Amino acid sequence: MSLYPPTFNFGGDVIDHIARTADGPALIWANAAGEERRFAYSDIARLSAKLASSLARQGVAKGDRVIVMLPRIPEWQIAMVACFKLGAIPIPCIEMLTGKDIAYRVVCAEAKVAIARAEQIDKFTGLEVAVRVSVGEAVDWLSFDALVDAGDIGFEPVRMAAEDPAILYFTSGSTGQPKGVLHAARATYVWRQSATDWLDLRRDDLIWATADTGWSMAGTAILVGPWSVGACAFFYDGPFDAAERLRQLSRYGVSIYCAPATELLRVVDNDMAAHDLSRLRRTTSAGESLSPVIVERWRHATGHAIAEGYGQTETLISICYPPDQPYRRGSAGRPMAYNDVRIIAGGRELPRGEIGDIAIRAPNPQIMLGYWKDAERTADCYAEGPDGRWFVTGDRGSQDEDGFIYHQGRTDDVINSSGYRIGPSEIEDVLLAHPAVAEVAVVGGPDEQRGEIVVAFVVARGEAGPSLASDLQAFVRGATAPYKYPRSVRFVGELPKTLTGKIQRNVLRELLVRESEC
Repeated sequence: MSLYPPTFNFGGDVIDHIARTADGPALIWANAAGEERRFAYSDIARLSAKLASSLARQGVAKGDRVIVMLPRIPEWQIAMVACFKLGAIPIPCIEMLTGKDIAYRVVCAEAKVAIARAEQIDKFTGLEVAVRVSVGEAVDWLSFDALVDAGDIGFEPVRMAAEDPAILYFTSGSTGQPKGVLHAARATYVWRQSATDWLDLRRDDLIWATADTGWSMAGTAILVGPWSVGACAFFYDGPFDAAERLRQLSRYGVSIYCAPATELLRVVDNDMAAHDLSRLRRTTSAGESLSPVIVERWRHATGHAIAEGYGQTETLISICYPPDQPYRRGSAGRPMAYNDVRIIAGGRELPRGEIGDIAIRAPNPQIMLGYWKDAERTADCYAEGPDGRWFVTGDRGSQDEDGFIYHQGRTDDVINSSGYRIGPSEIEDVLLAHPAVAEVAVVGGPDEQRGEIVVAFVVARGEAGPSLASDLQAFVRGATAPYKYPRSVRFVGELPKTLTGKIQRNVLRELLVRESEC
């Protein structure tokens, strides 16, 4: 029996189906100014159909790539569902991306459509995008509201075969520019497994997942996961404030809270007993390693442990703690349903307890179709062994006799800071463009608040000091998304290298780890 149907369109087979058969609350939105909007499934079905209809009249069709660069506002959900209904391929992007970041994505993906707020349209200047849609009034851009108003509520979602491309995420790697991760329609079907196995969502739940809209986690924990089971999602547009998180959890009676470890650490530092969290029955986390200290403090404050989930953009959540699974210190949990996760080396499974590559047996419906236009890099993700074909995640770990997985870190140089994946070479390329930089190596350094921070080791061409460090930080912030800038700049006389001249980032990381332990 197949784990997924031969055809699946999330917009039609989930949103429209629930709207027709079991309508109920789908989305509660609020912002820092105190505004609030509420949507039923029938509202989402109607608005997304009308937007899809209008986009189709603009020539948008199945397979076209659509940049969706919107913050945490309801138009994001409406646009995403409209893309699914059209069979177009949404590319979720965060607003922190710079014009350079956007240009790379538009050109690489050959995007036909851009949907963004009016305040962000300058980032698309000079880019060839056929259809431009603005949330808010903007000269020479189509109005999002006008397209919705003019659309046809009877738009029929296109037929999507299980292997048809459905969504494209860009994620940072250890080398070069961000990689495009392409997922199939089958993935948008099986992500509902995260809703049950990891999030433990039920129809009467209200879930608040705080991931930004460009993260793959938003796809599973804000959009596809909750709506696949008919639950309601809470969406908050405002700056992070730990005390405000608690006020919103209490005010709206959130029952499922999903947040990165660094956020939970700051929230649990507040007076949680001062807020009514009686409806909060489950807390989950993913995107970065979860300290056992945070788990214990959270359990003491709420009465329940944090249910960790492990995955990456290429596979989404594949290891987790299901509702009936007690927490095991230091472990990310056990393989989720139909995910055969093992520790391997050279395509062979290692004995329990040994450290190796965390790998998922292929085929698996959660695994990406591949990296966008990069068959060679896609092939490099797989290892053949006597027991079959394995997707190698790029993480190291071990597995105990009961099947629990213990994450031991990345096998590459990707930096994970507050859940954001940052490729070091991207930052190095920016810094090398500064006239004062002769050589540079960027690595992740331990940090109690963020897990890791970006640290730049710089060989300067001339005099180095605090003023140059500040100048370099501002230079990076001006050239790429601000979360990528080096929070620490260290000037060195030379960088450690191999005999062949390759920079030894591992030596620099080990130096930072030793310093943090002193």
